[in-house]
Order: sequence, then structure tokens, then C-alpha cells
Amino acid sequence: MLGKFRVACTAVAAVASVILPVTAASPVSAAPAFACRVDYAANDWGAGFGVTVTVNNLSASAASGWTLTYSYTGNQTLQQGWSGVWSQSGRQVTVTNAAWNGTIAANGNVKAGANFSYSGTNTAPVDFAVNGAACTGTPPPTEPPPGPGGAAPALRVSGNKLVTASGATYRLLGVNRASGEFACVQGKGMWDSGPVDQASVNAMKAWNVRAVRIPLNEDCWLGLSGSPSGAAYQQAVKDYVTLLVANGINPILDLHWTHGQYTGNISACADVNATCQKPMPSMQYTPTFWTQVANAFKGNNAVVFDLFNEPYPDAADNWANPTAEWRCLRDGGTCAGFTYEVAGMQDLLDAVRATGATNVVMTAGIRWTNDLSQWLTYKPNDPTGNLMASWHSYNFNACITVSCWNSEIGAVAAQVPVHAGEIGQDTCAHDYIDQVMAWLDQQRLGYTAWTWNPWGCGSGNVLITDYSGTPTQTYGAGYRAHLLSVTP
Repeated sequence: MLGKFRVACTAVAAVASVILPVTAASPVSAAPAFACRVDYAANDWGAGFGVTVTVNNLSASAASGWTLTYSYTGNQTLQQGWSGVWSQSGRQVTVTNAAWNGTIAANGNVKAGANFSYSGTNTAPVDFAVNGAACTGTPPPTEPPPGPGGAAPALRVSGNKLVTASGATYRLLGVNRASGEFACVQGKGMWDSGPVDQASVNAMKAWNVRAVRIPLNEDCWLGLSGSPSGAAYQQAVKDYVTLLVANGINPILDLHWTHGQYTGNISACADVNATCQKPMPSMQYTPTFWTQVANAFKGNNAVVFDLFNEPYPDAADNWANPTAEWRCLRDGGTCAGFTYEVAGMQDLLDAVRATGATNVVMTAGIRWTNDLSQWLTYKPNDPTGNLMASWHSYNFNACITVSCWNSEIGAVAAQVPVHAGEIGQDTCAHDYIDQVMAWLDQQRLGYTAWTWNPWGCGSGNVLITDYSGTPTQTYGAGYRAHLLSVTP
């Protein structure tokens, strides 16, 4: 979204690229955060030259109608133009879109060309403007990453984009901070003995982290088991959320481990308590969990709710009936392979909205959140429209190719925002997540990598060697470099 001003030219060929902020009143943009870059390339043969101008739409919305202007400093004279209506008055050149290329797709571009004659010098122009907005190299009026002391923005859904209160497109780029899901039930305290103080948040900010996904434990929040539990656990979560928001980082509260005995296919534990990941949450406690969480954070729309970490009702059903498995995900009730009444994503969303909370809510697909193939068909109904799809991608999942991402994830992203709540690979390298991030960056989608915990990278997916933010040698170093270089 944010770009860099750059200009380069020679006597034989010239290229110039610029960022143009365009006001909302301009006909080139239907969105308040529109910006474009103009690339100017010249092929000079002495007494004349040909130019190609490329108008790039860097915004998340399509632009309709454009007029480009710029000026030469010498006696360059227009001879003929194409792919646009070219004209010249004195030294100023004007190019208006043709009938067939007036719309510039989001993150797309249009090209136009012309031939000129000249004598003397042929300096590349630098005063590009679109629809009257001068090229100053100033970033467009989008929501910038918060500076020191800046709070995280309130978020909402607009079409298929996550946006701030001002309507600026916003991507959640960051990390998972695990342990809130297990430490309280494993005798390890609240955060697995790791800090959640200002110094630890500063370490995240040094990586350009803008979002932290926080896995939670249902039993610990509700006071059913574990220590700390109940009010003490809740206060610890609230304090961490407050600290992150104050530092410009959006928290994503994820329900990770839940109550309910499951001993079926691919059972992680036989315990009825929330001591492992269950394939689906239960109606016994999970709607109550989300009612309490929503009441705790409603009115603070910088906080995002992730209803359930990684559903796998398909495995519980031994992959026998995909239609029934997707219905179980959405509607819950009596589902194949379960001995308890399942809470569907609609049940949990209804619990959140019944409190009056309008926070953005993320809901997952099946196969441990890697499969979104039927997400649009079985998405829960959200009266606020603030619904976002959750996707997880690891190198050992089923959907691990660009073709799968295009057909499954891209189809969902065309209609609603998608956030990759977990990305990672079990090899300690970063070649797979590089591919995932390249695709997500192209789609302008956010991602939070697993995990900001110094557990050793022997099993992969560990970003740091200490809470000061020292990256693991390959996986963490690669991810940190990407966060520091990627355009938000």
C-alpha cells in the first residue's frame, strides 16, 4: 500500500516511478485510500523517442476514470499516441483513458504509449499527476503503522477488506504468542514463565509486528480447572491485551483448547478438561466463554475474535460425509464421531453478537483450518457484517500449492477478508512460508506466524531464541527479514 518515490533517467532511456496521493473527490478512485505509481520509460533514437507510461493502482479498490498529466523541460513534441487520448499544450502532456481501459483493477495497471520528436536534451519528466493531484512522493492517506505511543486501530470489515475506522485497508501482520492455551493447565503458570511486559512488546515492535494472536484456554478462563484460573486468568489476558493495543498492536484472541471428552479418530487426549485441542467445541461451556470474552472487550474494536483454532469434524467423521462435516462446523448439534453436543460457529458468533460486541470475528474451515473449499457455502450469518475467514497453512497440510490457494483461498478472499492465523513449516527453514507470504502479499492479506516462543527450532515453527527477539537462525531470521521489508 505504501510505496517509495524513485526517479532515474539517462540520455538513452529513462524510467521514473512516483506515488500519487489522490483525493476521494477525484474520479479515479472510489475508495479513500487510493494511490497510484506512474512508471515512465523512454526509448531514445536521437531526433525522437517513444515513451510508455504505466499507471499502477496501488489501492485495494478498483479505480474508474483517469487523466495523467506531466511536463517536459525541452522542446519535446507529441507526434502520435495510443492506448489513450494524448494531447499537448506547450510543454504539458495530457493522457486520458481510452474507452476500453478506464478501469484500473485493484493492484493492477494500465499502459499507454506515444512517439515524440525533439532536439537538444531529453530529460525525463518528474511532475506527474493523476486527476489533478500533484506527484509529491507523499504516501497516500492510509492508516500508517502506529508510531511510538500510537494505539492499535479499531477495525471493521468493508466488502472483502479489513479496514480502519477511516476506511483505510489494513493488514494484520505479526506473530502468535502461544502458552495461554496450555500453561495454566500444565502447572506452568500463566505465560509459560515468559514475559508479557513492555520490553517483550518492544522486541516484537522491532520486527514490525502489527498483530499478535493469543491462544486461550476455555477451562482456565471460566475457572473450571488449571491455575491461574477464573478471575486471575482473565485479568492476565486483559492486561496483555491492553498493553498490546497501547503499543499499536492488534490482539487476536483465539480459543485454542476447550472442554469436552473426545476419544475418536485423531484424538489428542482422552481428558474431558481443556488439556488439548479438541476437534470441535461443546455447547456446555464454549458459548459462555465467548459471551464473557465479548463482554470483556466489546467497545474495543482493535481486538479481533478467532472463534475456534483448528476444527476437524471431518476427521471425527472419518472423512465419510463432507456435507455433514461442513454443517457440523457451522450448525453444531449432534455430529458424527462426537459424544457431546457440538457448538457450531453460528452458535459462537451468536453468543458474541448477543452481547452487543461488533468486533471483527474470524471463523475457520475444516481440516485444521487449512480447507476453506466450502467456507462461503457454510459461513455463519453475521448481522454486523464484520466476519473474516481464518486460514492456516503449514508445509504438511493438504492445500500447499499456489493452484490450491488460488482456487480455494482466493475464491473466499474475493468476497470476505481472509487472515492466515497460523503459517509455518516443520523444517526450521523458511522456503515454504516465503511462498505463502508472497501469495498473501499479492492478495493483500494478513498473516501471523507460529510462534513467538523460545522453544528451540528442532521441530520447526519457532521464531525466536529468547524473548528479546533474537530470531532462530533460519526460520525466524527469514520471517523477521520479510516483516521488515514487506509493504503493510
